[in-house]
Amino acid sequence: MVASLEENVRKLSPVSAPPEQRSAVEALSRALVEGTGDAGHNDPRYKLVGPNARETLIPESVFRVLEQIVEVMARGDAITVVPVGKQLTTQQAAGILNVSRQYVVRLLDSGRIPFTRTGRHRRVLVEDVLTFKRARDRRRRSALDRLTQLSEDFGGYGEISQGPPES
Repeated sequence: MVASLEENVRKLSPVSAPPEQRSAVEALSRALVEGTGDAGHNDPRYKLVGPNARETLIPESVFRVLEQIVEVMARGDAITVVPVGKQLTTQQAAGILNVSRQYVVRLLDSGRIPFTRTGRHRRVLVEDVLTFKRARDRRRRSALDRLTQLSEDFGGYGEISQGPPES
């Protein structure tokens, strides 16, 4: 049974292209990018053609979102479409951050991510969770870069830079 759009948004179900569709998604991504390079058109028209050859014009804003989605999927990444302003449960936030729900509750209670209460339940905005995630990812990347530099400064992993031993 196919889940409804609202159900998928509520569950934040990621979608990715199966391996057998990857090359088709990559080709679509190239076609979408190439199709936007027409400088001769002042009023570009975007359309979808359905299986029955029925054409439907789509607004440029919808085309741009489709372009971004296909670009992400062409890289092999999964994508989740979430409306801006969407409130999440602590379990959904935990899924986005790839941490436990209890850890998210501690982040909320410590003030690191803003939240509101609906009765006894905490709710967080998807934007706030994504802002926290981007900052966390930047800190992690910076720490890994520092660790790599320290390792290189002290001669760590010499066997990698020197190549395989001679026999």
